[in-house]
Amino acid sequence: MNPEFYNTDVFNYIVLPLLIFLARICDVSIGTLRIIFVSRGKKNIAPILGFFEVFIWIIVIGKIMQNASNLPCYIGYAAGFATGNYVGMWIEEKLAMGFVVVRIITPKDAVELIHALREEKFGITTIPAEGAIGKVDVIFTSIHRADLPRVVELIQMHNPKAFYTVEDLKYVSEGVFPVHQSLLKKQGISSIMRWRKGK
Repeated sequence: MNPEFYNTDVFNYIVLPLLIFLARICDVSIGTLRIIFVSRGKKNIAPILGFFEVFIWIIVIGKIMQNASNLPCYIGYAAGFATGNYVGMWIEEKLAMGFVVVRIITPKDAVELIHALREEKFGITTIPAEGAIGKVDVIFTSIHRADLPRVVELIQMHNPKAFYTVEDLKYVSEGVFPVHQSLLKKQGISSIMRWRKGK
């Protein structure tokens, strides 16, 4: 590329802001994933992501400082930051990493839902409880995040008015999981209880 191109208005007001925009998407996306890995105890991956995040950020800031009066660069920086947050969350959602615990509270008889969850080989714990308007059943199940859509589908199918919450789990030591056992081992799970009929 002709060195004179770097001094043109096309480069300064179109190409450079676009490059800053794309670089900012990369470093913010990496930062979002780094925070997620830290929260889930991934001690080996988070520092590597942190290195690339800061490395890209320093390059971008350097270019911003060299073009302090270039408004499109600032716009590219801000737009890249906003887009990077979205992209990072989208990537994390697609990766479906880690585990979640689903807590289901339903005043309706939960026998069918419990049976359906066990048919799918999800490990569950049930507790009879007293709610604000009477007796309820409380169901707990710890699952791989990738299985969450299926669990929600079963809830909506059998107890559509059930109240349920989903929370992240940082670490799981034992449990009953229908699938993803190879992934569980890779993620540092100490042991996995194999599914046994009737449990």
